Amino acid sequence: MAGNDDLVVLRPEGLYCAAGDFHIDPWRPVPRAVITHGHGDHARPGMGEYHCSTGSVPILRWRLGDVPLHAHAEGVPFALGRVQVSLHPAGHVLGSSQVRIDDGEQVWVASGDYKRQPDPTCTPFEVVPCDTFITEATFALPIYRWPDTRAVAAEIAAWRRECAQRGEAAVLLCYALGKAQRVLAELRAVDDQPAWLHGAIANGVAVYRQAGVPMLETLTVAEQGRQPDAAGQLILAPPSAAGTPWLRRFGRHQLGFASGWMQLRGNRRRRNVDRGFVISDHADWPALLQTITQTGAQRIIATHGNTDALIPYLRERGIAAEAFRTDFGGEE
Repeated sequence: MAGNDDLVVLRPEGLYCAAGDFHIDPWRPVPRAVITHGHGDHARPGMGEYHCSTGSVPILRWRLGDVPLHAHAEGVPFALGRVQVSLHPAGHVLGSSQVRIDDGEQVWVASGDYKRQPDPTCTPFEVVPCDTFITEATFALPIYRWPDTRAVAAEIAAWRRECAQRGEAAVLLCYALGKAQRVLAELRAVDDQPAWLHGAIANGVAVYRQAGVPMLETLTVAEQGRQPDAAGQLILAPPSAAGTPWLRRFGRHQLGFASGWMQLRGNRRRRNVDRGFVISDHADWPALLQTITQTGAQRIIATHGNTDALIPYLRERGIAAEAFRTDFGGEE
């Protein structure tokens, strides 16, 4: 339960630190926001000022435009009100950070979204010791255990070649910020044919390229004409493209989806996709438990996801655990 000395509390606008007078990833307009990363459910317009990691600047400029932005180097403390704040790598997407808050008596860490798997497109997760750890719980069920992403990338390349033999295009649905870039970075080692990109994905890929992230060569679908010869091509598109007339231009094709949700066959059927590739930018069940242990935190607060499974599991093992009901979307 919340106490009077809690460094972070839940308010209608979002997670709030009274001692520093700032919100973390607020979902309503506030005077001062500390942003963990650039996904739309964490970085929203309308804030008076934004604080973020230096690595997040390209994404936030792309998503939010010319907003009052204060960039901070990773791990370097800065003062907000009566607390020292520092941003530490979360391993989620380019520039993603955990927020460390220190008032001299206790240390809290708000993780934002994070993962522990290697990812060539962003800085690896850093374990930050703390007294209270605010963790995501997107995939907090024992069923979620991620395979090696490099092996999954090889499966995607093999799928494209199989489609080529049948005269089909391979259309891979993946989220436009983070997931698409990670797939392209992993494919660079296992395929040499350029991928075609939906316009919504091409914009984010350009941001990553400008930040110096090596990825597979790409072309835009718009460059290929109205009815291109797409047989054997790997085409990356956002999930919103599924079932739209946009797909018809490719003629015969197979539809794939790259997501942690593809761990469950039922999700593949509901999505009506031919192939599911298990790649997630969130921590799986073992990584969540590993991280909670490594922080040394005596108190855990879980947000968005399967909090109803994680909290009882932790309590049964003697860990003080509770939930904040937030407006974060998880992997959607």
